[in-house]
Amino acid sequence: MAGSPFAWIDEQARARRRAGLVRTLRPRPADSPLLDLASNDYLGLARHPEITRAAAEAARAWGGGATGSRLVTGSTELHAELERELAEFCGFEAALVFSSGYAANLAAVTALAPHGSLIVSDAGNHASLIDGCRLARGTTQVVAHADPDAVRKALGTHPGPAVVVSDTVFSVDGDAAPLAGLAAACRESGAALVVDDAHGLGVLGDGGRGAPSAAGLAGAPDVVTTVTLSKSFGSQGGAVLGPAPVIDHLVNAARTFIFDTGLAPAAAGAALAALRLLRREPERAARARAVATALYERLTAEGLEAVRPDAAVVSVRAPSPEQAVRWAADCREAGLAVGCFRPPSVPDGISRLRLTARADLTDGQLDRAVQVISEARR
Repeated sequence: MAGSPFAWIDEQARARRRAGLVRTLRPRPADSPLLDLASNDYLGLARHPEITRAAAEAARAWGGGATGSRLVTGSTELHAELERELAEFCGFEAALVFSSGYAANLAAVTALAPHGSLIVSDAGNHASLIDGCRLARGTTQVVAHADPDAVRKALGTHPGPAVVVSDTVFSVDGDAAPLAGLAAACRESGAALVVDDAHGLGVLGDGGRGAPSAAGLAGAPDVVTTVTLSKSFGSQGGAVLGPAPVIDHLVNAARTFIFDTGLAPAAAGAALAALRLLRREPERAARARAVATALYERLTAEGLEAVRPDAAVVSVRAPSPEQAVRWAADCREAGLAVGCFRPPSVPDGISRLRLTARADLTDGQLDRAVQVISEARR
């Protein structure tokens, strides 16, 4: 009798245990007592009464789900309103909403990099961009992290159409991409620039309009931006923003748009409410950045090795995967939820605690967080 066709999974599980890389799900209660520095709720809007009320009202009006793909029955007036207001807020001509930021990145990369094209991808890019490169029909060349000269050199090897792909704020260390330098390298070769602003929207730029706006690239005819609605906007979903012809092309060519069920109305309603709230309270963006800087300064003053944040992510280095897991677990025991990034989630193989600043954190909560992290490390 033949062995199990999944026997190879057992060996992979053993290898993960040996390397200290086992991951487990930990469902959280609705009323968790933990101080949260692990989520991506940068503006503190996920539980804001205005946002949850908008989600509930949208669900009552439109139902629990979108009922189909956007091209069949999945588009609602909420989706159209969100696209118009999001494009206007971020400074782009048009926008297209997807069921997730992951789906938006797959769409942008695969639909804009056809056969015969070159994709130049930053070595630190998010997994969704990497998967987009793998699925695209163009040829991918990975270049050194945040290095416009490396991008320029790669583009010089290809005479045909090309697209440069990069995060605006990298999710592991929270460092910002050199957008102006990347745009200059692209324009020298006539290449397009596609940037993922998942960690910039709501935090960077005037009133949280995002990293492309801050860099003077919003609305440029050669720039496309992807965003997620699940971080600063406290909801779920993603979007691609760019020139109207590009968005029309995605409607007709992006498989994760054509064949995926539309974003649930509740999520669209919540994201729209969050966008409108941010317009009224633009100071939330500056507060999120200030909290991140304060976290960094207080942690380094305690002797910890942290990376200076460019947005709302603060990365603290750990000696090993096992120690990172233990460190995060000890923080949890002390009432603090922190992220724990280990290989293969980190491109350089260095394990980290990943802390996310929130605009609604008080100075007292910051003091408590720093104390817990420092004592747990010791």
